[in-house]
Amino acid sequence: MSLIDKTGARLEKLKALAPGILFVLLIAVAANFLSEHYGGPAMLFALLLGMAFHFMASEPRSAAGVDFASRTLLRLGVGLLGARITFEQIGALGFEPIALVLISVAATIGFGVVMARLFGRHWSFGLLTGGAVAICGASAALAISAVLPQRPEREKDTLFTVIAVTGLSTIAMIAYPILFTALGFDDREIGVMIGATIHDVAQVVGAGYAVSNEAGDTATFVKLLRVALLPLVVIAIMLFARRGEGAARLSLPSFVLLFAALVVVNSLGFVPAALAAFLSEVSRWLLITAIAALGVKTALKEMFALGAGHIKVVVSITLFLVLLAAALSLVM
Repeated sequence: MSLIDKTGARLEKLKALAPGILFVLLIAVAANFLSEHYGGPAMLFALLLGMAFHFMASEPRSAAGVDFASRTLLRLGVGLLGARITFEQIGALGFEPIALVLISVAATIGFGVVMARLFGRHWSFGLLTGGAVAICGASAALAISAVLPQRPEREKDTLFTVIAVTGLSTIAMIAYPILFTALGFDDREIGVMIGATIHDVAQVVGAGYAVSNEAGDTATFVKLLRVALLPLVVIAIMLFARRGEGAARLSLPSFVLLFAALVVVNSLGFVPAALAAFLSEVSRWLLITAIAALGVKTALKEMFALGAGHIKVVVSITLFLVLLAAALSLVM
């Protein structure tokens, strides 16, 4: 095929994708507007607005673009999260918070699998919810979902997890600063606890700086450490979920490589602060758009059919993480 023919084919593909992509981007813009003017997580608004337009998932003109946004834009958004992190930020925390995060992330994911089986759910739902709670909420749920085995329930499980961890994270943003203050923690300890236990980055920042600047700075760094573990966790989950498959099928997803590469080059000082901030903002918009697309693809009826067992799994994992983190902080 000649260069002209290839260019023509790509333009035709872009034309086919454009209506759906523009549609979910419009939902993302509306969600961001609601978040900025009325408070609340933009991703949750995007998800709920997207679900209200479920009928567009079967519209021929938009279906391809919606599917592209829910898959390709999702992976790109997760990969660009690496622009937020440097090794210097991680090292500045000291040994104790790093040890706390490493232990709590591993234990929380394992606990998620146990709870999923206990409540009669598939083990992959335990990995999905455990990873989302342990690392960074909705973003981790999307990244982990991308490497789990294909199942009919996978997208519904992913959307449920996004809704659940976002809702619980919002509750935690209000409740945890009060709880940790009542337990007698100082500002630095409160920052460590907030950063180690609240699911989403935005809520971590909100809760930390509501206490003090020291608590906010510490909470943000601890949270970024959890985010930095995302590619390692995704690789481990991929190897576990696809054990028994041929080595050729276990190649690393490109978005994981992009995430890791950005962390390295950002740590080496090759990414100017302005560019890192820009990439972080692009990542945020891509993830909001992807969430909107996932919402469009999901019917409310299907979400309600998942049952109370799903809720019990996510809530139990959330409670486990905060209790474990509190216990570890007292003994370290």
